[in-house]
Amino acid sequence: MLSSPIYPLSNPKGVKLECEMCQKTAYVMCSQCRVTYYCDVAHQEADWNGIHEKICQLLIPIRTAPTFLSSAKERKHNEEQLIQRQKHLINLTRTVAQKLLFEGKHEEAVPGALQSLRFATSVYGSTSAELVPSQLLLAEASIGLGQLDEAEEYLSQAQWTVMRTTECVNATQYKLYRNLGLLYTAKGDNEKALWYFADDNEKDGHSRFTVLGDEAQEAEAVQILHAVFDLRNQEYLPKQGKIGKIALTLAMLYYLFLDFKKAVEYAKLALEDSQSLSHNEKEIASISRLLEMAEKALSYPGEKGPSPYAWANSC
Repeated sequence: MLSSPIYPLSNPKGVKLECEMCQKTAYVMCSQCRVTYYCDVAHQEADWNGIHEKICQLLIPIRTAPTFLSSAKERKHNEEQLIQRQKHLINLTRTVAQKLLFEGKHEEAVPGALQSLRFATSVYGSTSAELVPSQLLLAEASIGLGQLDEAEEYLSQAQWTVMRTTECVNATQYKLYRNLGLLYTAKGDNEKALWYFADDNEKDGHSRFTVLGDEAQEAEAVQILHAVFDLRNQEYLPKQGKIGKIALTLAMLYYLFLDFKKAVEYAKLALEDSQSLSHNEKEIASISRLLEMAEKALSYPGEKGPSPYAWANSC
């Protein structure tokens, strides 16, 4: 990553160069593509780590003014090429941002999500349903970073578009309701969170939390629960009473998936939380039984252990 200072006198008259990350006045630029600008090196580094390294050279033909085109046919061909390049970048930046979110790298996911939103706006306009996937990526990243006001703004924009158009497929609507559920979970409004989680299940036609469904549903269920757990486990929130139920659900899922090491990890968290607040002996005994069986299963060859139904039948 290399940067160069911007010399104001070299800019076209009346053109204000803005930071790629925050839209404030830019003072440095990427010395490799020379078409991307930043307010400081810190924002350049964040953009580079998030997405710019992968699209640096791809931005040059998009952001460089074309040479003089004499005919209407040449101009039309140039416009079509520009749109195709932008569509390619929409898909690429969304894919990178989604991968980073899946890995829990919320801050690194922001630059790619921002780029995908900018290119989608350029190609499809500011009110198109094609913007919704990018808005949802930005909302999810903002929730993970604890920036709830920003997340709510992105989700409001996405919800408004979904309500006024029939273009959004069920998968997009599901992601919208899932993120709204996560947002209200982070805000501590469990009633609204449950309403949106229930609504996303209704839109999809079946429960997303089916434990013994296909592998994609299983992975998605765990991902959502981990997102809720991470939100409730953030440093600025009180822990007691916030993570016990989610930890227990994760412990149960991992036990059923035969991942006994993780089942033990989350069962211990659930037991600790329950013992610190609850006098419900039945609940404590149930968690203790799950923990005991998961720990015992770890001693079996290959960590296969007993049937995953054994704990449920014992309760």
